[in-house]
Amino acid sequence: MSDEIRNDSGIEIKALYDASDLEGWDPATQLGAPGKPPYTRGVYPTMYRGKLWTMRQYAGFGTAASTNERFKFLLEAGQTGLSCAFDLPTQMGYDSDHPRAEGEVGKVGVAIDSMADMRALLADLPLDKVSTSMTINSTGAILLLMYELVAEEQGVPASAISGTIQNDLLKEYIARGTYIYPPKPSMRIITNIFEYCAANVPKWNTISISGYHIREAGSTAVQEIAFTIANGIAYVEAALAAGLDIDAFAPRLSFFWNAHNNFFEEVAKFRASRRIWYKLMSERFGAQKESSKLLRFHTQVGGSTLTAQQPENNIVRVAVQSMAAVMGGTQSLHTNGYDEALSLPTERAARIALRTQQIIGYESGIADTPDPLAGSYFVETLTDEIERLAWEYIERIDEMGGAVEAIESGFQQDEIMEAAYAYAKSIDNDERVIVGLNKFTVDNEPEPVVFPSDPLLEKGQRESLAEYKANRDHALLAARLADLTEAARGTQNLLPPMKEALRANATLGEVSDALREVFGVYQPGR
Repeated sequence: MSDEIRNDSGIEIKALYDASDLEGWDPATQLGAPGKPPYTRGVYPTMYRGKLWTMRQYAGFGTAASTNERFKFLLEAGQTGLSCAFDLPTQMGYDSDHPRAEGEVGKVGVAIDSMADMRALLADLPLDKVSTSMTINSTGAILLLMYELVAEEQGVPASAISGTIQNDLLKEYIARGTYIYPPKPSMRIITNIFEYCAANVPKWNTISISGYHIREAGSTAVQEIAFTIANGIAYVEAALAAGLDIDAFAPRLSFFWNAHNNFFEEVAKFRASRRIWYKLMSERFGAQKESSKLLRFHTQVGGSTLTAQQPENNIVRVAVQSMAAVMGGTQSLHTNGYDEALSLPTERAARIALRTQQIIGYESGIADTPDPLAGSYFVETLTDEIERLAWEYIERIDEMGGAVEAIESGFQQDEIMEAAYAYAKSIDNDERVIVGLNKFTVDNEPEPVVFPSDPLLEKGQRESLAEYKANRDHALLAARLADLTEAARGTQNLLPPMKEALRANATLGEVSDALREVFGVYQPGR
């Protein structure tokens, strides 16, 4: 057996690290102080001493009313921010009565077809006080506008609401697949959102540039940050090409990272990502505001690392991954339920997941000082190496013409596929131990308690939608949808006509169809 040990990114880990590993290393340029360039040690001077990260638990299932109840349960349990999951039809721009929605309504998230659903989702929630993250991409603009309209109905101005839409289509083409339109019109909608929010919804994070799904598809930690930051470059370039000022939109860009089990690799990854983004925004794009140069990020622990076997083991995995995220300086965090390899999380699992964050925040001492691992021979060496390897990928993608061109050639997809295969093979060959899966297994595990599904949910959602569609001013609706289609044929910002269509009670599917008529649907490889 070889004594060689490599982490998940293939970086060889030495048996011992000492001062010689950092020979010539300059803490002033490589580290700086917390809240100061190059932001290796964190984006804020005191980090968690003054305020803990946002504890933003992901929730969404069934009807809007059911999800609203889960939101209130989590807020009462001490959650400090909302995070909403949407079902596949909502993500793909189909109403619940569409043939392609059959069997999927409310299954992996909440079904949102109409303004009525959004009102039910947000009922009795203080939208001027709570920050809401919505994991939505192709239909992100529609959900944002619905949220804004409900806030207006509640008397909360758009300038007072805060949150994030994921709005990251490039990673959908790479890793996840919930795209609708081809890349160019998708990039137009994304930059339209940047422009609209800068003018109307200034506290909203307009994009969460996501490495999470890239990692879930099987990438390494290095690939996760390299491919995601390359996507970030593409979004910045598209916004600049659309005539936007870098310092008008860059402060509202945010990122979304995964946290896996290799503790030190994850901490180093988070630290390296901040340094890379600072250099890009300063040197390549010439941003002047310091807020434009900050890589602020949300973290979710790794869903793909959870096992259906001995699911309680996942509580420990989630704790380890959460500690890495906090040690790495995350701004918000979602902890998965231990039963999510089996189903949506039960209330018990969701509470334990939230309590995990609270114990780390209030009992562990990790939050008492910024970047507590700074200066570690091992961590600093690993941070530098991850940064170096990530830059190699970014430069390679630059040579291809950028992220969009690289995606169209299949580069990132192929790299992820190779990494995923190597990882799976290492488990199958017992080279990598997964506790409870290929080592320390047990026979006759008890049947777990899983989240119950409602067999009548889809029927009820469709009936509600039919009633909503019947009670509208159909002439006004047709006119507003025609205005949106005409706008799509031109060059104007699409969000104002989208908003007017929604105000006329258009559904999410109808707004999406108005854009499909002009933009078409993306077909990979064609």
